[in-house]
Amino acid sequence: MIRVRVVGVALDPAQQHVILLKPVDTATDGDLVLPVWIGAQEAMSILVAIEGTGSPRPLAHDLTTAMLGELSASVERVEVTHLDAGTFHARVLLATPAGPRTFDARPSDAIALAARSGGSIWVAADVLAEAGVPDDAVEIESSAEDDRVEEFRRFLDDVDPDDFQG
Repeated sequence: MIRVRVVGVALDPAQQHVILLKPVDTATDGDLVLPVWIGAQEAMSILVAIEGTGSPRPLAHDLTTAMLGELSASVERVEVTHLDAGTFHARVLLATPAGPRTFDARPSDAIALAARSGGSIWVAADVLAEAGVPDDAVEIESSAEDDRVEEFRRFLDDVDPDDFQG
């Protein structure tokens, strides 16, 4: 396993969200970035967490983190474990009063939890070798992402539960 950090969230040419993971120790792990495609909501959730901005109402990952805290459990680490037919698989490792627990998860959910809880993010070496791309092949447009986060915040400020009534 190779420890990584989130270096950004970007849009690919097809306008799909991609989270970019880069090894913490580039001296031994090379200059690769692992792009993991995620949904728009997960992208916003991760951006809100890594920027530490919060939201007026708790997002699903905020709720999960709060529940874990109330149960005296914490996210120890998350791992992107393997790639199967183009789909990344992950797991969340928790420290609980009853001992360690492991749960299968989508990488986007696992990373969102790690970003909120301070848990470390790890990627299997063979996943990075198979799906990693040279970091100079990836461009992150931070101003576009900042605009998207601001737009999401405005949505959360203005949304009314009655808007979802059928």
